[in-house]
Amino acid sequence: MKRTIILFAVFALLISGACKGNQSGAKKFTVAVVPKGTTHAFWKSIYAGARKAAEDYKAQGVDVDLIWKGPLREDDREQQVQVVEGFISQGVSGIVLAPLDRVALVRPVEEAKRAGIPTVVMDSGLDTDQITSFAATDNRKGGSLAADRLGQLLGGKGRAVMLRYAEGSASTTEREEGFLETIKAKYPGIELISTDQYAGATLDTAKRASENLLQRVGGEVNGIFTPNESSTGGMLLALQDISKAGKVSFVGFDATPQFVDAMKNGQMQGVVVQSPFAIGELGVKALVASLLGQPVEKRIDTGVMLITPENMNTPEAQKLLNPPV
Repeated sequence: MKRTIILFAVFALLISGACKGNQSGAKKFTVAVVPKGTTHAFWKSIYAGARKAAEDYKAQGVDVDLIWKGPLREDDREQQVQVVEGFISQGVSGIVLAPLDRVALVRPVEEAKRAGIPTVVMDSGLDTDQITSFAATDNRKGGSLAADRLGQLLGGKGRAVMLRYAEGSASTTEREEGFLETIKAKYPGIELISTDQYAGATLDTAKRASENLLQRVGGEVNGIFTPNESSTGGMLLALQDISKAGKVSFVGFDATPQFVDAMKNGQMQGVVVQSPFAIGELGVKALVASLLGQPVEKRIDTGVMLITPENMNTPEAQKLLNPPV
């Protein structure tokens, strides 16, 4: 009888140890991070932020295995849908997604939810409430900051153009709408002579679209706004090619070494800058927190700032102009 009691006690300890092991195992997650593309510096900084979040959790004893995969081009909606569907099939713990299209990615995200796989959306909105959280810039505010900068540069009068990014992209659409609303409300003396042209997903398509736009209205334009990295880069190249860089007021969006040099050389008068590192970091942290059963905010504002040649050397600006990658 005594031997039986001892064996039962040992068995109970083994069961207890196994349960603890299972609890520990529950703190291991596979997190898929799906950007809009993989080539721009913006996405590389988002990836750096995602890695930082994973490292922070590992330091707390939570093993987060990141998988980074997205389409090569920022207009390949079908490939991004396939990437998300592939992660659902793999049974990942959760997905952090920057949707290329606010409508096209709804179905796979809702499918993931039905499969028990939560999604945190980052950078650009999605037309569904079946997500855990949304970590992004206040994009409408960013567009408004650009409008104020351009309005002040032009003294409230003149002719301006806005080169859009791509149809269906929620983040840039918000920036474009914020820009237009502020110009019309606060600077009625500025005539918007072109606001319906699209740059497309790459630097090459953006440069061609910029060249076509400048050939059509370049002789009468005083100010230009572009709403993302590729449209800004394409416009800068087009202006440089025809020796008009610095002769028109130009405000762009996002940060690259080329834009910094352009501001130093007087070829750009401002860039509205996000914190892609924070977007990636906070997006992953929100997802893992939800997997751990912790409360998560539905909307996480990752900040936005207008950087000009006058403030570009401040510590706050330098932090955003040189994000980790």
